[in-house]
Amino acid sequence: MLDGLMREVIDTPLNRGGRWLALRGASADMVTLVGLGFGLIAAALLVAGWSGVLVALPLLANRLADGLDGAVARARGKSDFGGYLDITCDFAFYGAIPLAFVLADPAMNGAAGAFLLASFYLNGATFLGFAILAEKRGLTTRSRGEKSLYFTAGLMEGTETIAVFVVMVLWPPLFVPLAWVFGVLCIVTALARVILARRVFD
Repeated sequence: MLDGLMREVIDTPLNRGGRWLALRGASADMVTLVGLGFGLIAAALLVAGWSGVLVALPLLANRLADGLDGAVARARGKSDFGGYLDITCDFAFYGAIPLAFVLADPAMNGAAGAFLLASFYLNGATFLGFAILAEKRGLTTRSRGEKSLYFTAGLMEGTETIAVFVVMVLWPPLFVPLAWVFGVLCIVTALARVILARRVFD
């Protein structure tokens, strides 16, 4: 829901940073993989029982890298594999954080974490399915920035997910209620996308 507004704020500094990295030899794929590394570090710290700023910093570094890799790609030239790698690493990160909470305390976080992961799975399926059919139909959009895939707007998008993740790692006792609430909102987002797909593709 907020990604469109965020693009207006972050695109200019990200593009500047992407050009700076590209001039120094960084590739978009390299930035993507470094970002995934930061995300997995955040997840590993959660599993080890850490929380707070120590976990929030690599988590936010992951999201910064996720913005910069696209900017580097625009500076050096985009590739289909780069877009594929980017979305794959995004999904790996989005799954790793709830899984880390579950592994850290299965008894407390297991049910809520499983529900959140299931909602991500459903939401991801509707997102990617829509993108495939949009490509088949030749549809394009730049409402969420210049992307390799067709990005559909939704109630819960990347901005909301990161905000919830940050709150979770700063205040771990809030994981369970936030996971249930956010999971429900992700399912609402997925169902809305199915309705949109019926209208667009039927």
